[in-house]
Amino acid sequence: MEMSGFTIATRKEVAELAGVSEATVSRVLNGVGPMKEETRAKVLFAAGKLGYVPSALARSFAKNRSGNLGVVLPYIPKARLFSSYYFSEMLSGIGSIVREHGYDLLLLFRSEQEQQEYESFFRAQKVDALIILGSRDEPGEREAIRKLQDAKYPFLVVNQHFEGESFPEVDVDHEEGSRQAVNHLIRQGCNRIGFLNGPLSYSNSVDRLSGYQKALEQGGHDLTPTYLFEGNFSRRSGYEAAEKMIEHLTEMDGLFVANDRMAIGVLQKFREQHIPEVNYPKIVAYDDSDAAEITVPPLSSVRVPFYEMGTIAARKLLQICDDAVQTNKWFDDPVRELLQAELIVRASSDGTRV
Repeated sequence: MEMSGFTIATRKEVAELAGVSEATVSRVLNGVGPMKEETRAKVLFAAGKLGYVPSALARSFAKNRSGNLGVVLPYIPKARLFSSYYFSEMLSGIGSIVREHGYDLLLLFRSEQEQQEYESFFRAQKVDALIILGSRDEPGEREAIRKLQDAKYPFLVVNQHFEGESFPEVDVDHEEGSRQAVNHLIRQGCNRIGFLNGPLSYSNSVDRLSGYQKALEQGGHDLTPTYLFEGNFSRRSGYEAAEKMIEHLTEMDGLFVANDRMAIGVLQKFREQHIPEVNYPKIVAYDDSDAAEITVPPLSSVRVPFYEMGTIAARKLLQICDDAVQTNKWFDDPVRELLQAELIVRASSDGTRV
C-alpha cells in the first residue's frame, strides 16, 4: 500500500513473508496467547524487514483478546459425550483449524437446568468467539443466543436452525438427506416404512420428519402413525424403541432411523429376541459413523459431513475475529452455510442380506 510516496506494509504481506496466517501475525505482534518461538521469530523478522506496525486501534483491541475459541457442549451426566460420532468429528474439525490459526480451544459445558448466559464468556474474556453445539429450540436458548447477536459477539450455531431468527449458522440439509433415505427404501420395494426419530426440540429432527413425510407423499404412500417412534439419539433409546417395533414387524417392511447409534440399539434388540435377519425390515440410518460399516448387517446410512462443518465454522469465526482486529466490527455479512448429506447404501437395505 502506498501513501504520499511512502510504502506501508500490510499484515497480509507480513504473513506471506513469514509463511504464517494473518491471525498468527496479529497474535505475535500483540502478545496474545502462547506461540512457538520459531514462529514468533519469523513474524518479528518479517515485520521488521517490511516496517510493519499495527494501528493503535488494532493493538488496543487485540490486547483484550483471550486467544481462545470456545465451544459450548451440552452437559449430560454419565453420558459418553466424546464417544458420540457427531461430537468427536465436529470437535476434530474445529480443532484442526484452531491449531492452524494459533488459537486454543476452550470447551464450555452447559446444563439444561441452568439459565444460559453465553455473554458472560465474552465479558470475562474467556473467549474471542463461540461455537454452539447441541442446542435445542427452547425459549431460554433462543433468548441467550439473541443476546449474543444483539451485543455483536462473534458466534455460530452449528447443526441447529432456529426458525424465524437470523442467527449465523452452519447446518446440513437434513430434510433432503432424509428424503433420499426414504426414497431409497421405496425403490427397494418397501410400502410400509417406519421412522425412529430424535426429539423435535432439535431442528434436525424436525427436518428429518419433514423429509420422511415428503418422500412418502411423493411415493404415493400414507404415513402410518403407529410406525412413528421416538428416541434420544442414544443406543439405549433405540433398543427400547425396538420393543414397540417388534409387534409391527410382520407388516413394517422398511425402517428409517435418525442416527446410527439408535439403529445399532434396534439391531441389538432384534438379535436378543432371536428374530431371523431375513425378517428384519430394510433399514437406513443416519450420520454414517464408523460403526455403520461393522454392524450385522452393515448399515445403509446418510453420511453427514460433521468434520467439514467443524472446519467451516471455526475458519469463518476466526476470520471474523482476525478482521475485527483491523475494523472493530462484527458480522457485516451474516454467515449462512447449508451443506449436503449423501446416502451410502449397504446390506441393511439393498436386498443382499442372506
